[in-house]
Amino acid sequence: MQRLDTRIPAVLLRIDRNSFHHGTLGAVRSLGRAGVEVHLVAADAHSPVARSRYLHRMHPPPGPAAPLAEVAAALLRVAATLRGPAVLIPLDDAGSLAVSALRTELSDRFLLPAMAPGTAESVADKAALAELCAAAGVPHPRTELPDSASRAAAVARSLGPAAVAKWSRPWCLPRDAGLHSTVVVRSPGEAAALFERGAEAGSPLLLQAFVAAGGGSDWFVHGYVGRDGRVHGGGTGRKLRAWPRAAGITVRGEWVPNPALEALAARLMTTVGYRGVFDLDFRQDTATGTYHLLDFNPRPGAQFRLFADGAELDVVRALHLDLTHRPLSAPRPLPGRTFLVENYAPLSALLPHQSTARELAWHAPDDRAPGTALRSLWGRNVARRLRDRVRARAVPASRTGVREPERLGS
Repeated sequence: MQRLDTRIPAVLLRIDRNSFHHGTLGAVRSLGRAGVEVHLVAADAHSPVARSRYLHRMHPPPGPAAPLAEVAAALLRVAATLRGPAVLIPLDDAGSLAVSALRTELSDRFLLPAMAPGTAESVADKAALAELCAAAGVPHPRTELPDSASRAAAVARSLGPAAVAKWSRPWCLPRDAGLHSTVVVRSPGEAAALFERGAEAGSPLLLQAFVAAGGGSDWFVHGYVGRDGRVHGGGTGRKLRAWPRAAGITVRGEWVPNPALEALAARLMTTVGYRGVFDLDFRQDTATGTYHLLDFNPRPGAQFRLFADGAELDVVRALHLDLTHRPLSAPRPLPGRTFLVENYAPLSALLPHQSTARELAWHAPDDRAPGTALRSLWGRNVARRLRDRVRARAVPASRTGVREPERLGS
């Protein structure tokens, strides 16, 4: 295992309110096991993450829609408690974009990847991403930005029986508004109705061609682009099971080498000039075999621990090593390694498995408390969601007669 500089603490930031974000626990454990002092800025006081033996301290986060000044104040309060600089690692899009915008204000107290201003914003923006893919020669679904409800209806009609509707900047979506970052629309009327909610959503609506999914057609690529401009850590993985089915978070993934995807990712990083951790989602067109880039997340993916290699190097450790000027070893990939999120697949977690190269999101023999807490907290969460769903069914979904679009992702 590579030796991290344990004199330099890590500060993890997550603005999104999600008590069951397993990627946060993965980052806490990865750095904590290496002896790094880990601080978490997130609303996770009642999350299983808070029970981890590897978490040094929790700090109050800024609000979900807090202005940049509040985000900076929250992070600088944490910095004031530390003896020196810390590696700052955002774990969600909102945090990543805030840190990018605040680089000047934060760079005296935190170690950050050197990236041109606006780069993180451009890759996270779904509309701008289409243009970046075109410049890099990376396949991307046909994307249109309608400028009126009637145009949205016409575009949906031209895209066929199903189209994917996305809000260009999903981190701007208001909480509890019933809007989702990505949905499938199956009629021109649904597309027009969504367009009318653009002011409420806080960003433009775009419509994409739907790339049909087949068994094993969803892939992801994780990595860290270092100071040398090269990709370190990470790998290519296949999504074997998702929640919601076929289009949501990875519930079960497998490390599968895919040189074609690695080449596409490297080409895109070079074109964009990206530095830092990235998480790319691809879907392979079952008809043509082409890999289409669906999303670019400028931060660690929740399943990043799938790619912990033979030297226990993952993208979070790669970032810490590089920013503290420690050497990064040659990759030691572990093809066939799997990752399972057991609260979404409890039976799969209990079944015997052939390979010992499997990691569970929550349960770990050296850190048992989060897994124990998950069992009770997740049961309460499921019961609450069921109650909310029963109540929602008693209320008409829409007064307009337009069917609710099919949600993709979470």
